Amino acid sequence: MPHILVGFSVRLRSVALVTRDPSLYQEMAGFLRERRLPVVSLLPGDRIPDSVAVVLTSIEEAPGISHSNVLAVAEGVDRRALAAAVGHALTSTDPAEEIVVGLDPGPRPGYAVLAGSRVLAEGNLEGPAAAGPFAVQLHHRFPGRRVRFRVGSGDPLPRNRIINELLAHRRSVELVDEGGTTPRGRRRPRDAAAARRIAALSGPLVREPLPVSFTAGEVANLQRMSREGSGGRVTISRTSAHRVLTGEITLAEAVDATIGPRPPGTRPSDRRPPRERL
Repeated sequence: MPHILVGFSVRLRSVALVTRDPSLYQEMAGFLRERRLPVVSLLPGDRIPDSVAVVLTSIEEAPGISHSNVLAVAEGVDRRALAAAVGHALTSTDPAEEIVVGLDPGPRPGYAVLAGSRVLAEGNLEGPAAAGPFAVQLHHRFPGRRVRFRVGSGDPLPRNRIINELLAHRRSVELVDEGGTTPRGRRRPRDAAAARRIAALSGPLVREPLPVSFTAGEVANLQRMSREGSGGRVTISRTSAHRVLTGEITLAEAVDATIGPRPPGTRPSDRRPPRERL
């Protein structure tokens, strides 16, 4: 297994990738390279330099590694939560520092994970329903640490779905007035930037689930989108539109279910409608 240094030489704090598992090595080496983090590759039993702030390894190898901060990585690990934990290990001087997560509501919510003024990780979730599993992974990566969630007030339907997901996992949630938090620019970088600004604000605690409701116009608009996206072949039912709006299924899945079984050799994306705009 080769020795790697990512981005620059190991400085005051670095990441150690310690494993004999070649598939995990390749996955984590790519993960660290994408983020341009200082990393040194070692084998179990090698001496870990004093400059190493955090060790990434497999679940099986973790018990045999002597270091104060070992992050065991399973197959299919949530990279967003892992990136936040690694970023915190490299930059924090206070191990008990509160973690704050800003969420910008939308079909693909923007998120930003902060410790103080430092951004540990940011990007987009797959949808409002992904907020719950994301919260679980952050709890796993920051055990015993308070993780506060702040959700922007815009887009009521995805906003309420995000909040309800977080409350279902017993997370601390604040509703933040997001007026003026959305910058100009391309959608996804803009979402993350808005999430950073939301995380830096404060708002009242949300203690009870919020109603998830939608208008007849929203249902009709979704039916129109399904008709246009399928080339006029189908219009999804009101029931299917309700399931899409509540996050139970995607618009593409609703159209596929309405059309029926696909001919052999076709893919779902061959007839996927435009991206939903809830």
